[in-house]
Amino acid sequence: MTRRKHRAAAALAAAALAQACSLGPKYRRPQTLSAPAFKEAAAVGDGIWRPAEPSDRLARGKWWEIFHDPRLNELESRAERANQTVAQAAAQYREARDQLAYARSTYFPTLSLSPSLQRMKVNAGFSGRFNNFDFPAAATWQPDFWGAIGLNVDIAAAGAAAGAAQLESARLGVQSELAADYFQLREADMEEVLLSSAIASYRVALDLTRNRFNAGIASQADVIQARTQLDATLAQATDLALTRAQLEHAIAALIGVPASAFSLSTGAIAGVPPPIPVGLPSQLLERRPDVAAAERQVAAANATVGLTRVAFFPAISLTASGGLQSADFEQWFAWPQRAWSLGAASALTLFNFGGLQAELHGAKAAYDASVAAYRQTVLSAFQSVEDQLAALSYLSLESSQQDAATRESELALVLEMQRYKGGVDSYLNVITQQNITLGDERASVQLLGRRMVSAVSLINALGGGWDQSLIPRGRALASDKDPGDAKPASR
Repeated sequence: MTRRKHRAAAALAAAALAQACSLGPKYRRPQTLSAPAFKEAAAVGDGIWRPAEPSDRLARGKWWEIFHDPRLNELESRAERANQTVAQAAAQYREARDQLAYARSTYFPTLSLSPSLQRMKVNAGFSGRFNNFDFPAAATWQPDFWGAIGLNVDIAAAGAAAGAAQLESARLGVQSELAADYFQLREADMEEVLLSSAIASYRVALDLTRNRFNAGIASQADVIQARTQLDATLAQATDLALTRAQLEHAIAALIGVPASAFSLSTGAIAGVPPPIPVGLPSQLLERRPDVAAAERQVAAANATVGLTRVAFFPAISLTASGGLQSADFEQWFAWPQRAWSLGAASALTLFNFGGLQAELHGAKAAYDASVAAYRQTVLSAFQSVEDQLAALSYLSLESSQQDAATRESELALVLEMQRYKGGVDSYLNVITQQNITLGDERASVQLLGRRMVSAVSLINALGGGWDQSLIPRGRALASDKDPGDAKPASR
């Protein structure tokens, strides 16, 4: 047999032995509670969500394109390339893959060479100079009798799979945060338009009131009230400018550029949130990367329990060494100068005052903790979806009600101005109605912004088009390919 065949046979034998003798408990995904349907999906609404039909779900990858906003699409693409949170998660995933590669390498013997050349002089009863040319080679192999290597590989593989899911979770989090910040900024832009229009109107109203005061028609109190209203609205506009500036800075950080070097032109939210397909609650476990990461951490903890059991059994290692040694350089590589040795060693802890038992109990406790964390992640996932379904449904209804109130308020303002100019009402009534109208108009815009953010949050809660089949497995974990670009794994 060739050396390659020998190595392959040794690897297969080690893997088979690991499967036969592994002390790790058989892994089963922990059970979680679910429901046949999302409760809030039956709440009032205007079609902002809809039940998903077969093969009808959010597109994988660029889910934000559902909003049909070119500027948002551009920002999301920049974040994909330059966001440092995603870069950190990608580096951690590569580290986890390398740990898996190292764990797999321990199936095979360790080979080493340590050639040496020495020139010595001895003065102990006689003098002389001596040469020593040494070319030793050594091999060490620890057979996987109890499955420890296999369990370490399982732990590393679960860690790498969790790293892939955590990378996608980080990516989805950044994408969602960017979209939410973007729509809040656009909401601020729309409010700024309202305030600018109101300020212009209030300046005109202040001039009109002054003229009426000079003509003896209005009182000085009317002038003071008009000036107060203008100043208060200017203050609101200044506060809104601060909010917009901070949102712009947050977007800059998300796309990986300094806040000082980034600006975003003003714009508006185009339309209302698009319909979002919602599947069954049972599908949520397959669609959220944070749930998948938590489940893989449970698998790693399960394998760790088996690894602590291995410590109760002896560790056995085989060693072999051989080489060539000579005092004459010309005879260094001559066959008669050979030397070799074979050996085996074992180590077993007989008594350590309950330390091994404590490690086993600790590993079981860590497993229980990971199961609890997984189940809590699942519960939080259901809560997030229900929260955003409720938000979209009730905000849609509230928005309709607020829009009706805004239209009525605008009509009331027109009538109140006519009554003031006709000398029927005081200017205080006009100011009161103007404040009510501006408040209603801003409330309508704020509700639209909240609805857009809730739509983004619902997509985030549903996994953003991701599903568990995109987690690399087996040989794919050793690939440099981004898990987000992977094809669905066969099940």
